[in-house]
Amino acid sequence: MQTWVDFATIKQSVPLAPLLRRYQVKLRRSGRDQYRGCCPLHQGDGRDAFHANLTRNIFHCFSCGAGGSVLDFVAAMEKCSLREAALKLASATAAPIPPVTIVPTARELVTRKNKVPTPLGFALRGVDSSHPYLASRGIPKATAEHFGIGLYRGPGIFSGRLVIPIHNERGELIAYCGRAVDASQPRYRFPSGFAKSEVLFNLHRVAATGRQAVVVVEGFFDCLKVHQAGLPAVVALMGAALSETQQHALLQHFQHVMLMLDGDPAGRLATANLTSRLRPHASVEVIHLPDGVQPDQLSTEALQRILQNRNC
Repeated sequence: MQTWVDFATIKQSVPLAPLLRRYQVKLRRSGRDQYRGCCPLHQGDGRDAFHANLTRNIFHCFSCGAGGSVLDFVAAMEKCSLREAALKLASATAAPIPPVTIVPTARELVTRKNKVPTPLGFALRGVDSSHPYLASRGIPKATAEHFGIGLYRGPGIFSGRLVIPIHNERGELIAYCGRAVDASQPRYRFPSGFAKSEVLFNLHRVAATGRQAVVVVEGFFDCLKVHQAGLPAVVALMGAALSETQQHALLQHFQHVMLMLDGDPAGRLATANLTSRLRPHASVEVIHLPDGVQPDQLSTEALQRILQNRNC
């Protein structure tokens, strides 16, 4: 007769942090309760491919695709079944694993949190930049390849999604965003712990040109459409809000800011807010769009007419 094991209770009661220490997994902090490092399961490429979230008690490797709960982690490390992993953890729970205090020293499990997102150290392979979804959004293959965007069919949380590489202003790859190409939710998926408010999408390309003027839009596809309309000096907020970090980056690189946010109520409100914040520090111009219209919904010709004679 098999011993009954309560999987749900084990998942909730056994924390991931001491298990990472037990298996000598060396990670560093990359966000609130988020850690990353070399994957202990496949020991493959990507020094930051393995991510662990200590609040949610889950892990995921963006390289080999492994992920899940503490049960999945022990099963993978011990090369045993989930039931065997549960029995091992149940035994450990009977003699509780000591709680872990994370001390940010070189010899500890993690290192001190760095506010600026750190480079990934790996890139997703086999990205298809000719997927029909891109054409349906008015994005030709040449634009998609320029930005490194395409459908990813490999393992992990981005499987079957359009992946959008995100870089810091030095051009280092720091994250991917996965965009659903069907009705899947969430529509946009960011890695756990990634702070999009710390980054301006496409800033590294624009900053490298030395231009003093920039167009600011809300979303990825807005940015792509403006770029292919012949105006490469464009960055995206990845939302309608402007954080202090993003504002600092804008003012550090540009003297003239052109706001072209969505023509919906949220976009109008954000435009007013950003204008009042930026005008004391830079020249600000508002590019008004028709009610309810987003930049990515406009044709290349329409965008060129709207943006003509602007020095960007």
